[in-house]
Amino acid sequence: MLVDTHCHLDAAEFDPDRAQVIERARMAGVGAFVVPGVERKSFGNVLELCAAELACHPALGIHPLYVEEASFEDLDYLREKALEVVAIGEIGLDFFVEHYDRNLQVDYFEAQLKIAREFDLPVLLHVRRSQDAILASLRKAKVKGGIAHAFNGSLQQAEEFIKLGFKLGFGGAMTYERATKIRHLAEILPLESIVLETDSPDMPPSFIGKNRNSPEYLPKIAEVLANLRKITVDEVAIATTENAREVLELE
Repeated sequence: MLVDTHCHLDAAEFDPDRAQVIERARMAGVGAFVVPGVERKSFGNVLELCAAELACHPALGIHPLYVEEASFEDLDYLREKALEVVAIGEIGLDFFVEHYDRNLQVDYFEAQLKIAREFDLPVLLHVRRSQDAILASLRKAKVKGGIAHAFNGSLQQAEEFIKLGFKLGFGGAMTYERATKIRHLAEILPLESIVLETDSPDMPPSFIGKNRNSPEYLPKIAEVLANLRKITVDEVAIATTENAREVLELE
């Protein structure tokens, strides 16, 4: 069995066939799905989906690219819902998009880290060109760990996340041969520090072109990781599933 540790199954792209997508993924060997919310207005949809689909596990957070539309009352609402989730997320910092208010991102990020610490929850991190800033906030917040989603930092940064109790998420980007840095990290990092994800419907793997991404493609992503590490797919499945269960305390 595999765990998709980051898939936005609540997204509108799945409205026409969400149940069928989940069933196809199950038939392919994906037994659990972590569905992160990204803004308050999506929280209800995420919780409703996960209540209806027992294999889906909710996470809630205010994504850094949504903080300018958010209010601090949304943080109070997040706190109210914290007992219903497996993680706080998707939260973090995005310094790739230059015109977004970095100080506001940091304010929301650190406020949500406090909620995670208050409820002893892991966090799902959005880390885009912001690894060092996120590490600095994590060292202050002392949360219990979590997952650095779509990791694309250096080996040294990866090691720092691991020291802080984080697993590193690898998905579609790893399937592109030109993504040499990501593929090298996937090859050499400790297997016990790696989890798999699709980020569906985004970040499509190389073998589907520009089509809608889906959790049903996770087994092929696992094959890519197995080939990079020169181990079996079963070894990848066993290790990454155990890693996901450990860090998110999934049953």
